[in-house]
Amino acid sequence: MKPTDFAKALSHYLAVYLPGQRNVSANTVKSYRDTFKLFLRYCKQDCNLSTERLCLRHIDKRLVLGFLGWLEKDRNNGVSTRNQRLACIHGFYQYMQIEDPVGLLLYQQILSIPIKKTQAPSINHLTPEALKLILAQPDVSKANGRRDLTLLCVLADTGARVQELVDLCVGDVRLEPPPILTLTGKGRKKRQVPVMSNTKALLKQYVDETFSIQDGMQGHPLFFNRQRGKMTRAGISYILDKYVSKAREKSPIIPGKVTPHIIRHTKAMMLLQAGVSLIYIRDLLGHVDIATTEIYARADTEMKRKVLQNAYPEMVDANLPHWEKDETLLAWLTSL
Repeated sequence: MKPTDFAKALSHYLAVYLPGQRNVSANTVKSYRDTFKLFLRYCKQDCNLSTERLCLRHIDKRLVLGFLGWLEKDRNNGVSTRNQRLACIHGFYQYMQIEDPVGLLLYQQILSIPIKKTQAPSINHLTPEALKLILAQPDVSKANGRRDLTLLCVLADTGARVQELVDLCVGDVRLEPPPILTLTGKGRKKRQVPVMSNTKALLKQYVDETFSIQDGMQGHPLFFNRQRGKMTRAGISYILDKYVSKAREKSPIIPGKVTPHIIRHTKAMMLLQAGVSLIYIRDLLGHVDIATTEIYARADTEMKRKVLQNAYPEMVDANLPHWEKDETLLAWLTSL
């Protein structure tokens, strides 16, 4: 069967354009791929549009809107997931505007579908006491415990995304002064993050114990599984969950759900409360736009209270006498 124009365009977009010309990560390509897998399933099951015969002319604004409604109603996806799927479709049709100007009107109609407004998510983070309790749980008398403690300390000290921790290699670690880790963030952008002395000491002991021969190990994953392969995001979440559960048994200060991203939020909030500039926090976390970093400032109500308290002088004396000692008030109440 002769491939359709849609099949050719989508294949080139996913296999050549995104990884080759845009240099996006494998996870980004998978996100686009999964969106179109769902879209093709919707077209086949709900619209009787055969995958083998689906052409670009068949896909219009109405069909895409139907797909977005199917995501929300039939698959019970939230607004943020719906918007993420729409962003993937928008990306494809922005590419198609240049590749196939003949269908420009049709493509722009699809691009005109707006992103749904959604409520800004709250910034969940741990208290310093809760984080310290979690870090105290690994059994450092065992090799796995020492590895887990080092992993969690790197996560907490750098505020790294979980994928950045997964991609961390031995060659990304520099223990000579000043000690830094080189993280590879979104868009394969690299940034250097300093580590504190305790984390440096843990890293040195872990590297010396785990990688006895340094030559040729620079590209090896810093944290690996039993098969000495790169850890997965789920594997890191499993390690964190294990120690969160242990910490929760000892104290109620541990919240119901703790994810690697909550550890990242915790690092940002601790820096903010310590008076660190938003510009530095942005660079440390690898945000492209400082507007993303500003969500931490909006979330920190205690910081707002302190700013307001320092900005305005005391208008009244809070040390008021107790009403029972006010003889004038008592005389007035007696006369009623």
